[in-house]
Amino acid sequence: MIDVTVRDEVAVITLRRPEKLNALTADMRRSLAAAVRDHGDGGRARGIVVTGTGRAFSAGEDINEAVGQSLLAEVELFHDLTRSVLETRVPVVAAVNGLAVGGAAEWTLCFDARLGTPQTEYFWPENHIGLSISNAASFLLPRLVGGRALRLVLDSTRLGAEEARSLGLLDEIADPGTLVARAIALIHRWTEPGTATAVHLELLRPSLAEVERAFAAETEAAREVEQSGIAQAGMDRFVNRRT
Repeated sequence: MIDVTVRDEVAVITLRRPEKLNALTADMRRSLAAAVRDHGDGGRARGIVVTGTGRAFSAGEDINEAVGQSLLAEVELFHDLTRSVLETRVPVVAAVNGLAVGGAAEWTLCFDARLGTPQTEYFWPENHIGLSISNAASFLLPRLVGGRALRLVLDSTRLGAEEARSLGLLDEIADPGTLVARAIALIHRWTEPGTATAVHLELLRPSLAEVERAFAAETEAAREVEQSGIAQAGMDRFVNRRT
């Protein structure tokens, strides 16, 4: 359900589950983290682009699969996605081709750049489902949008491309047909011969120590909503919403 190709010396990881809006199963999250690590040391690619197919980048966690599973285990798989990006020695760019929801939207917060299209939307529905945020979003979202972070989460806000760009969630808006090419070109510009990109990624990316502290706090939050029953009730409502 993911493809990995090397295009112009850049690894392009593509989510290919358009009939489910590229919702992330547990196996897909493991495969994504492995693909990022496989191409993240600088030996096989100059950088990494992640994108989706169809009208979504990703609908986030596949809640239909997650019902009845350990919420803590599900959250740890998302945390490892973020960890895999921050451990790379190459730039990682999100080519957000459409809707980015929940854990998938949160995952892009640790990327070195986020490019979108006019169809790009960001959506954090967790609060109204009874779930808690993950991917160190409690640290990374305020880092990008400042004091707006709390309201975006509590309101379960859905943002269009222009508003996302104005808040700092998107760096550029491109034509859909050129989105991945623009992301690749950005990586090429950042990794020209003689550049010191690897050391600047280490200096300027979010601190992994701070991210790990956020992971720990978010794991405790997930434990709380799981033990209280609101997470399971919310997922049941979501799965049964059309019946």
